[in-house]
Amino acid sequence: MKISTFNINSVNARLPILTDWLKKTAQDIVLLQEIKAESADFPYFDLKTIGYESKILGQKSYNGVAVLSPYKMSVIQEGLPGFEDENARYLEVLVECPEAPVRAVSVYLPNGNPPQNNPDDTSKFEYKISFMNALYNRAQKLLQTGEKVVLGGDFNVILSEREVYDAKMFLNNALFKESVKQRLTALKYLGFYDAFRTLHPHEIGYTFWDYAARSFEADLGMRIDYLFLSPALADQLESCFVDKAPRQAPKPSDHTPLTAVFDFSDKK
Repeated sequence: MKISTFNINSVNARLPILTDWLKKTAQDIVLLQEIKAESADFPYFDLKTIGYESKILGQKSYNGVAVLSPYKMSVIQEGLPGFEDENARYLEVLVECPEAPVRAVSVYLPNGNPPQNNPDDTSKFEYKISFMNALYNRAQKLLQTGEKVVLGGDFNVILSEREVYDAKMFLNNALFKESVKQRLTALKYLGFYDAFRTLHPHEIGYTFWDYAARSFEADLGMRIDYLFLSPALADQLESCFVDKAPRQAPKPSDHTPLTAVFDFSDKK
């Protein structure tokens, strides 16, 4: 089984990249963020043509999350429970994979930094903290189900200095504040496993490179995309890697997919 998360940064603008990647990699579950499309504008037919069903929580021009799979899916939750939000940032779906059903959650956390024209405005950061508190509460309930759960997406959090090319540049950034790092780390204390770090405790695993200053070519990146696994799913984790191919395509997203592979054979 193969599960990936990918901040697509406009599904329609990157549709050729997405479909080419899906054809080449044969995904079982894909968690998309920043689809930037309402339901009427989402490319259901294009994805169906190559074998993928889609469940989305869309929003015009901004945000938006989706789950893609070749298998039957049913929506469990649109929007984060216990958190009133006009933005489309949380979608929870049950995917009927042949190996086992998986509860797949696509999440797009707020950035949290203030507007450039008003650096003293803390409202966006307060929104981020409130979202993370509600996410923690939902994650706790997800673990209590005992199901195979993947909680993945763009978390807009740099968890440690090794997850960014120059930590000193981000000391005052909302992605790197202690209160934010602590709240994401709390998911691991609950019992979720960070798929990439579970298998690669010391390697660089950047998933985002800014468009400016040839950041990708210079590898001036950061890891802000994660796949968090419940124990029932982490038991089958075989590999986890960053797939840079979509980031190398013409007119790419500024993110690239993070992929986890699971082995459900008897040896596991």
